[in-house]
Amino acid sequence: MLPDTKLPDARIDVSDPKAATRSKESFLDLETPAIVVDRARLLRNVERVQEIGRRHGVAVRPHIKTHKCVPVAELQLNAGACGITASKVSEAEVFVEAGVRSITLAYPLIDRRKARRALAAAQWAGCNLNVLADSRAGVECLEAAAEEAGIRVGTYLKIDVGLHRAGLKPDDASLVPVARQICQSAHLTLRGLLSHAGHAYGAKDRAGARAVAESERQQMIAVKERLAAADIAVEEISVGSTPTVLAAENFDGVTEIRPGNYVYFDLTAVRLGVARLREVSLSVLASVVSVNDQFAIVDAGSKVLSSDTGPHGATGGSGFGLAFPANLEIAEDTAGDAFVVEKLSEEHGFVRLDGRRLRVGDLLRIVPNHSCPVANLSREVAVLDETGEIERWPVAAAGKVV
Repeated sequence: MLPDTKLPDARIDVSDPKAATRSKESFLDLETPAIVVDRARLLRNVERVQEIGRRHGVAVRPHIKTHKCVPVAELQLNAGACGITASKVSEAEVFVEAGVRSITLAYPLIDRRKARRALAAAQWAGCNLNVLADSRAGVECLEAAAEEAGIRVGTYLKIDVGLHRAGLKPDDASLVPVARQICQSAHLTLRGLLSHAGHAYGAKDRAGARAVAESERQQMIAVKERLAAADIAVEEISVGSTPTVLAAENFDGVTEIRPGNYVYFDLTAVRLGVARLREVSLSVLASVVSVNDQFAIVDAGSKVLSSDTGPHGATGGSGFGLAFPANLEIAEDTAGDAFVVEKLSEEHGFVRLDGRRLRVGDLLRIVPNHSCPVANLSREVAVLDETGEIERWPVAAAGKVV
């Protein structure tokens, strides 16, 4: 077992039948609310991004915070992904224990206890773990943990390319000193530069996302050149976000991409023009439990759909989801039959009728604004295969936020 480290209680083994249960029930017979994933669409989405990686000669390291599900990660790795990206240590531990052997922890570690846990998990499982830093304090934390563990750890320097969440700006005065601090450490190795252009979710359309992607690429190359002028070599440039990866035309200088949302997509991806409704693989099956003159009330509220209007607070959609009658395919040619989920309370969704009719007991499939928090709020997804059978996959890292 890991020294001084408590692993997650639920061991995930995708070869164990307990990890996924299969039944011939129709998805229309599921108890609601239920998270439904279309397997065929999911597979096409996985292959779409992997093909981008092959075509442009860049490694694919998907972010698993979207699905938090070991069987989905297995599909990504089998398709050719070089490893995965995770945010939190407890989230990464689930996938380390499941057998994933290359993980980038793309979150600043400034708590030595968490750094110890991450390194202990990686050592125990023989996992290649990469970490990141964007401050002197972060480098000191990682260095101390790596020294205690007696290992060298690959470290990325986080660059802020416009989201203004974490990372050093390309012209930051501390950029070179922090990079040099990593290089001079006896226990850290500078792997390269890492960025997340999450502000692309606030773009108006695909062209706007493409412009953000190109700006990200150019800023990262400029940082690499600035460090080279200070005799600091940078081998890798890792970029991420589904909109930028799917909208970008030029990957010159980039070595790795880290999209996450692409496996499921959602209304935000549709709004941005990087996905079509017929490519969205995740929806929420909900039942109408009450009807009044304005709304049909469904059993999926903010505890299921989340109250998110879009990633990073992005807006631009209408309401909190688009609700399709469950007997219709979710696609462009059926969008006119969909209803808007106008508002939410914790346990109820308010589906606007607009003069149309829904009855108590009717089933709706809701495409959410943002699929990532929806998956995190669930403990399993019902995966619908091409034969109509259902396989239940556990969302093993749901709620893992430490």
